Amino acid sequence: MTLIPDIDSLLEHARFDTSRSSGPGGQHVNKSETKVTLYFNIDASGLTEEQKKTIKEKCANRINIHGELFLSSMTSRSQHTNKEAVIVKLKNLLETNLVPKKKRHATSPPRASILTRLDNKKRNAEKKKWRQNPM
Repeated sequence: MTLIPDIDSLLEHARFDTSRSSGPGGQHVNKSETKVTLYFNIDASGLTEEQKKTIKEKCANRINIHGELFLSSMTSRSQHTNKEAVIVKLKNLLETNLVPKKKRHATSPPRASILTRLDNKKRNAEKKKWRQNPM
């Protein structure tokens, strides 16, 4: 199992940008920058080479031309809340994508499921046989 570094140590290689957010809020939306975008530099981070490669493959649509993984949040009217939300998004994204895939062990179908499938095929063929014109 690969270990994911502490999120605080990873945030040292991230930068935050704020911008005006869309959505409800009236005049508040027009004058305050509540949308938070996190840019995480994958190459400079404390991840192993294997983890960096995995993130680059699985999150290719979230990586810009500078090699930075970007996430944004604008669900709240508070910049602080959006910053916390984007950090949680980064943590969840890393946890889900860096978990190694379990190896599949080949198994054969049980006898009961094979017999059920054959019985259903036989019943279906008989049903269609009765629909045919006897001539």
